[in-house]
Amino acid sequence: MLTQLSTVKERLGLDGLDTTYDALLTRAIQAVSDWFDHYCHRFFAREVDAVYEFPADETELRLPCYPIESVSRFELKTDEINGWVAQPDVRFILRRRCVVSLHSRLSSYLDQARIIYTGGYVLPGDTPGPGQFPLPADLEHAAIEQVAWWFQNRDKLGLIRIWEYHATYRQFAEFALLPSVKALLQKYERWRA
Repeated sequence: MLTQLSTVKERLGLDGLDTTYDALLTRAIQAVSDWFDHYCHRFFAREVDAVYEFPADETELRLPCYPIESVSRFELKTDEINGWVAQPDVRFILRRRCVVSLHSRLSSYLDQARIIYTGGYVLPGDTPGPGQFPLPADLEHAAIEQVAWWFQNRDKLGLIRIWEYHATYRQFAEFALLPSVKALLQKYERWRA
């Protein structure tokens, strides 16, 4: 999760020892974390031995879990009988810790390739080791604010207008990201072809 329960409770001014809303807030933090991943077309949480499959004729790989710490190996599958076969000595360049550029194609477009790598951010509550990247503070802050906004407005979820003149009129809208959160997430979006 992109933030911790204790941090959200502190932001909301809730007593740290009161567990009344813990389950609800934990689910909200998880939902917002998943929503940020979906919105940005990537995964923020660090993953060891992440697998990304791609057509074997591609040479520019925009991996979904970055920043990339290390690349373990490349594998190629030309048919189901032989399955995945490790590819030794694949030459590549890591660009800006998010794109892997291969010096040459692994095979033709008919074959499938995959890369096994470690990447993503170390989430709040864990200590980054050497070569690891902590979650940017602005991203955690955006998650905190989105969860706090949802919690404070959960009774009126989606309600954008009430008109009490002669009849009750209520207009609902899609649940959306806060404008400041949406603006921030744009700089973390993964470019897709």
